[in-house]
Amino acid sequence: MSGTEGDSAEKAKSFADALTEQFRIEVVLIDERLSTVSAQRKLKEAGVSSRDSKEMIDSMAAVAILEQGLLSEG
Repeated sequence: MSGTEGDSAEKAKSFADALTEQFRIEVVLIDERLSTVSAQRKLKEAGVSSRDSKEMIDSMAAVAILEQGLLSEG
């Protein structure tokens, strides 16, 4: 991670701006770049084999993103 924002981040910001403008709502953007790494770490700590964890990683990453979003709102 170089600290620079890529094309996807710029598109996400533009979309968030459009939602805010059209619906007058606050849109919170979450940096999800480390969510997969976090999910892999949690599964390894739980003793799940790397072979078995492949099916769970995306779900765990989604949980990590949701948790980050909920914590940032508090």
